[in-house]
Amino acid sequence: MNSVLVHAPAADGRGRIIVELGPGEGARFGRGSTSLMVEITLADPAVPRLAGEITATEDHWQLSNFSTVHSYLVENPEGAGEYIRVAPRRLGAPVPFEFARVVLPTRGPAQAFHVYAPAHTYHEAAHPPELSGSATLSAFSLDESATYFLVLVALCEPRLRDLPAAGIPTTRQVVERLRLHPSCGELTEQAASFHLDYLARNKLRVRRTDAHGPRMDGKREAVVSLALRFGLVREEHLGLLPPRPKSTSETS
Repeated sequence: MNSVLVHAPAADGRGRIIVELGPGEGARFGRGSTSLMVEITLADPAVPRLAGEITATEDHWQLSNFSTVHSYLVENPEGAGEYIRVAPRRLGAPVPFEFARVVLPTRGPAQAFHVYAPAHTYHEAAHPPELSGSATLSAFSLDESATYFLVLVALCEPRLRDLPAAGIPTTRQVVERLRLHPSCGELTEQAASFHLDYLARNKLRVRRTDAHGPRMDGKREAVVSLALRFGLVREEHLGLLPPRPKSTSETS
């Protein structure tokens, strides 16, 4: 599929519309007017008449921000809080997400629409030719079957599940979260702290001052931030964790 699909609210607020764009085609968005037609209508009075434009290319899409004041956000709903910010008057900003949510600031609920991009293309995996010199080292060598990796996944879980209000789990919460895992039934807080320190110092080599000092919060934040930025922990890794305990609302 080389087309870009835009799912947006209908102009009358009832239901949704789908706009399909082929390579080189564009769709403008904003409030519009009788003399200025836009393909994607966002009726909020804080949205400019002509707010911006989406342009499709062969393998991605671009966003132009026609606002002279406000930045727009492009969120990756599948990327643990990943987003890019498109500055005012920026033209043709490339968006790297296959699935994205474009968010415009308003005085009330945010105005947003979703964009589905063409499937990304990747280099064919092949055996590299034999080259002289030393071998290339792995920047991050992680064993996904190790206990320290389970600790890392548990630390990243709230952000992977898009639960930023929950914060990064404490050491005690990590131990409780892993309690039902077959290999973690006897995991202690002291052992979990050791695994976190091992991750910070040896595996991820975080550079923040807090990560090497007494502040455990800084160490957890640095480890989680690096793991998510480089995709070392992803949504599929959540399957390594034991089932989440049901909340009161789920069991009632």
